[in-house]
Amino acid sequence: MTVKDSGWQPLFEGEAAAEVRQTIEEIAAALAISVAEDDSFEEDRRVASLARGSAGHALFFDYAAQAFDRNKRYASLARDCVDQAVEAVSAKPMGYGLYSGFAGIAWVAEHLQRRGDSGDAAAGAEAGEGEGDLNKEIDDALLDLLTQRLWHETYDLIGGLVGLGVYALERLPRPSAAACLAAIVDHLAELAESGASGVTWFTPPELLGPWARSVNPSGHYNLGVAHGVPGILTLLAAACRAGIREEQAASLLEGGVRWLLAQQHRSGGISCFSDAVGPGLTPVPSRLAWCYGDAGVAAALLAAARLADRPAWELDALAIARRAAERPAVQSGVQDAGLCHGAMGLAHLFNRIYQATGEGLFAEAALFWYRKGLALRRPGQGVAGFSAWDVKNKEPAWSAETGFLTGAAGIGLALLAAVSPYKPEWDRVLLADIPARVAGSQPR
Repeated sequence: MTVKDSGWQPLFEGEAAAEVRQTIEEIAAALAISVAEDDSFEEDRRVASLARGSAGHALFFDYAAQAFDRNKRYASLARDCVDQAVEAVSAKPMGYGLYSGFAGIAWVAEHLQRRGDSGDAAAGAEAGEGEGDLNKEIDDALLDLLTQRLWHETYDLIGGLVGLGVYALERLPRPSAAACLAAIVDHLAELAESGASGVTWFTPPELLGPWARSVNPSGHYNLGVAHGVPGILTLLAAACRAGIREEQAASLLEGGVRWLLAQQHRSGGISCFSDAVGPGLTPVPSRLAWCYGDAGVAAALLAAARLADRPAWELDALAIARRAAERPAVQSGVQDAGLCHGAMGLAHLFNRIYQATGEGLFAEAALFWYRKGLALRRPGQGVAGFSAWDVKNKEPAWSAETGFLTGAAGIGLALLAAVSPYKPEWDRVLLADIPARVAGSQPR
């Protein structure tokens, strides 16, 4: 593996770091059982996805191999997991979405190849598609999907256009990836609504899940990174940086950021944003999480500000982030340790913002939430002591989850970022990869 030290600063040191590393190794041991097809992980073995299955496991093992002195066993497990996931793509029908479909599996395969190829993959990308490009057929399938019809499905990160854009970004500068990203920007332009407050995107009721539709029978404008407008904005900023449909993307981005900032609560409640706004909806405080809430919005907006070189947006993002960092845990809604809506997801976001800004408040918040997540561990339960809290069959329940989004693999990756000097580039799938400022640019 050839990834070099990126200047990333570990948050834990000494005995505390040793304890975190021990926890990571216990997660690795538990996940290795799932790779070996132990019956206790029967449900997870049947999926290959980034969110819950072997593709997400591969990410964890690859980064663990790097952090633990190029551990050969972890590297071998990463390869095994990728092979399982890729085989599943050809073995059974699968949706296209980033988190549950073949685009996410292809993203992981591309990401890990680039991490291990000493630049060969990037050099091949410069030359265009060719022999040995395992994802060329994926690019062709997505380009066909994106160019043959109007878009009537979701635009979101988890399963829609934004997620496909994240895959395309990972494949740049291949011509097929640029074409996919251009088509995605075109579709986002077609779906956009312009008004006095700016530009936004509506989610109609037929694209909502049963619970969300019961709460929002007329549809809504979603304010979460996972399913809403903030994810669009970060993707558009990345398209601008890449020079893809630059003028069109910049116009949508400008109006979209203006609209998003206008949705902040004016009364100064416990959160800046609601989960959604729309016809008949009363604004209510959101939970504190990546998927929904101020922490995820702040990280996505900060990434967009840096990508687009907009210092004023950075000031807005940091104001939102500071409120999120100071929010009492009892008002957060956090129940478990997972990335999506748990303690480790918050810890990682605040760690990301700290690494991007050097502001001590965010380091303190990250350490608080890392410790909170570790305190939720119950030896002998779940996966390496971590259980996921979710609603299944309309009832909240604890479950053993091995996956990236809500389970042990994601928890392990967040912990690795707290003790490793290597940049956690895996979080590009969360749209949380906050770049350095453009040289000479400062918030003002």
